[in-house]
Amino acid sequence: MSIRRTFEEQLSELQSDMLRLGRFVEEALGKSLDALVRQDLQLAKQVVEEDDFADDMNFGLQARAMQLLALQQPMARDLRIIGSSLRIVIDLERIGDHAVDIAKVVRSLAGQSFFKPLVDIPRLGTLARKMVADSLQAFVNRDMALAVQVARDDDAVDELCDNLQRELMDKMRDDPTLVEQATRLLLVARMLERVADHATNIVEQIYYVETGEMRPLAREEHGHGLALAPDALEHHPSDHHNTESMGADPDLPIITAPPLGHSSWHNGSGSS
Repeated sequence: MSIRRTFEEQLSELQSDMLRLGRFVEEALGKSLDALVRQDLQLAKQVVEEDDFADDMNFGLQARAMQLLALQQPMARDLRIIGSSLRIVIDLERIGDHAVDIAKVVRSLAGQSFFKPLVDIPRLGTLARKMVADSLQAFVNRDMALAVQVARDDDAVDELCDNLQRELMDKMRDDPTLVEQATRLLLVARMLERVADHATNIVEQIYYVETGEMRPLAREEHGHGLALAPDALEHHPSDHHNTESMGADPDLPIITAPPLGHSSWHNGSGSS
């Protein structure tokens, strides 16, 4: 077997496992939000306990990427793929960390009734989770249009998060007894905003691999996404107006992996 063939297979396996990690953290995010809405302590505990899997995958993927850099000395497109993979893995691991942090908030609110039904946080969670799912789909399909759309969707997340922050701050000013719970819900909102930022980081790396251009897509697309916010929620009617399950949502995009032995980015040519 040629050295080039071995390299291609190792690169393909690396990307397949990155997608596996992405699916895992996206599902963990759904579970943590579901646990919050339902105040399900057992589900929150499961999210925390399963985080070791994401941490182990993160370290393993980074080690393998560094090994490919050291041993194969890739050039042009291959180099962009591996370098971007290192950054994407970090963003995925941090999305998993935010899922765990939300699960810990669930535990801290154990036994408390919400001072109002959760509506905006599930909506915010739906948007952020959709951005993660779409970033993974863009990764699989090398879909630049979808990558740009993810960056645009960040506007809707920021707007909703800002509105929620103002509402919670007003609640705390009006009724000091709500400060503890409102502060924790505000932390959840900020965590979801960060999840969306990590999804944007991922698509910026995908764009870089495909075009060779490093562009701040979120900043460049700012102002284009707000008009698209209703469409982003349209696909999740069950989460838009109620506080039902935020777990395995059948309306989220279905992410299809590339065939076995096929790399989502690598085309085997080694060209830039």
